[in-house]
Amino acid sequence: MVNEISPSTRSVGFWSAVLATILSLSYVIAQIAEWLGWLGSAGGPESSSTPLGLVMLLTPSLFLGPSFLLLVLSINELTSRDRKIWSHAAIAFATVYTVLISINYYVQLTWVAPRLAEGRVAGMEQFLFVPFDSFLYSVDILGYSFMSVATLFAAMVFTGKGIERVTRWFLIANGLILPFIALQMFWNWMIWIAALWALTFPGSTWSLALLFRRSATTGSARAQQAN
Repeated sequence: MVNEISPSTRSVGFWSAVLATILSLSYVIAQIAEWLGWLGSAGGPESSSTPLGLVMLLTPSLFLGPSFLLLVLSINELTSRDRKIWSHAAIAFATVYTVLISINYYVQLTWVAPRLAEGRVAGMEQFLFVPFDSFLYSVDILGYSFMSVATLFAAMVFTGKGIERVTRWFLIANGLILPFIALQMFWNWMIWIAALWALTFPGSTWSLALLFRRSATTGSARAQQAN
């Protein structure tokens, strides 16, 4: 079972989970559109994005980082004392993920995409976001590898039944796609299994939103009974 938490923690936990769900689904929709060639690329996972594609894909992804980190910090407040090591480990890996992807996506959105739109890419080829064949794509999948590790550790926090069990299994499922994220630079086909992130991550964050919401309801009921 998880700890009872303050109203402010419930609020931050719930809204960061909702925001992470919305942002991740926004990315998923944009990625499907990208692979179908609707955003101007040649389509498929191996095609480089157009400036429009970069904006549609990376804008929600940029904001997903801090929302996920806030969510993991809120999970730490839920965690019982004997399981704090797991939530602390989740915070550590979520922090690394957030730093890596924030630098990557901010550079892409503010420096690469505008020059790509103007055709001024001479001398900056090493910073282009080329799937499976660029420095920053490698940094990107490293970041999401750390996210998967963070969700594995976060899963260890939840030992109860009901929504806790659902949350735990979604977090574990997101963690188990780690090798398919981390190794796709060597075996590109792994991206198709890594794409299960489109189910496991929003499932994790939405179940966490429900958990925080129910925690708020339980806390309010207890407060009323005390009065």
